[in-house]
Amino acid sequence: MTSARDARRELDGRVAIVTGAGRMRGIGRATGVVLARMGADVVVTGTGRDPATFPDDEKAAGWRDIESVAEEIRAQGRKALPLVSDVTKPGHVQDMVASTLTAFGRIDILINNAAAPYGSDRVPVVDVQEDVFRRVIEVKVMGTFLCSQAVARQLIKQGQGGRIVNVSSTAGKRGSANTAAYNASNFAVDGFTQALAKELAQYGITVNSVCPGLTETSRMDRMGRGEFWQTRVADIPMKRVGKDSEVGELIGFLCSPRAGYITGQGININGGSLTER
Repeated sequence: MTSARDARRELDGRVAIVTGAGRMRGIGRATGVVLARMGADVVVTGTGRDPATFPDDEKAAGWRDIESVAEEIRAQGRKALPLVSDVTKPGHVQDMVASTLTAFGRIDILINNAAAPYGSDRVPVVDVQEDVFRRVIEVKVMGTFLCSQAVARQLIKQGQGGRIVNVSSTAGKRGSANTAAYNASNFAVDGFTQALAKELAQYGITVNSVCPGLTETSRMDRMGRGEFWQTRVADIPMKRVGKDSEVGELIGFLCSPRAGYITGQGININGGSLTER
C-alpha cells in the first residue's frame, strides 16, 4: 500500500504539461500544484489573458496568470515552465513540446485541460453562432488532438510509457438543452480518449478522461451563484459543488503508478449525480 508520504514523491523525475492552467480558481492550476506536490516538474500553459479581464478576486490577489501558477509549483520544490500557447495552432503545440524538451529533456504526462470560456455558446442550437460553436470545438477537440498527437509521438520515442489525461465533463455523457456545443465537444473528447487508449496501450501509455460535474471555478462565474446555481446544487446528492482541488487529486492519481492498469475510462467526479452517465 502506498502511504501518503510515499505518494508525495511518486512522480519524482517525471515531467508534466498542463494546458489551460492560468486561472486562480481552476482545474488546471489545481492539477499543476498536485503534480508538483507528487514530485513532477510542470509546464503550465495559458492564452496570455489580458489582466483587465481577470475576475475581481484575481485582481485583488495580484494574480499573474500562469506566472503565479509557476510560483506555486516552485513553492513545492519543483521546477516550472510557464508558456503562452494556443492549443488550436499546430505551430504553438510543436513549440510547446520543443520548449518542454529543451527545459527538461523529456515528457511523461499530458493534461489536456484547455477549453473555451463558458458563455455565448449556451443558447438554443437555432440561435448559436457558427463561429462560437466552431471555437468551442476547436479548443476542446482540436486542442486535445493536437497536444495528444505531439506528446504521444514523444512518449513513444522515449519508450518508457506515460500518461495522458483529458479533462472532459459529465456533459460528455448526457446532452442537455442549450449546451449543444459543449456537449458535442466533450462527447468527442471521451470518444477520442477511448480510441487513443487502445492505440497507445501497447506502449505502456494510459489515456483517460475525467468528467467533473458542477465544479467551483472561475469558469462558472458567468452562471452566477443565484437561484439557477442553487437549483443545480440541490440536484447533487452530496448537496454541494465539487472543488478544483478534488478534480486535481483525481488527475494526480491517474498519473501515478497506482493507476497503471486504468486506461480508456471516462471517470465521473460529480458528487453522486448518477443520472449523468
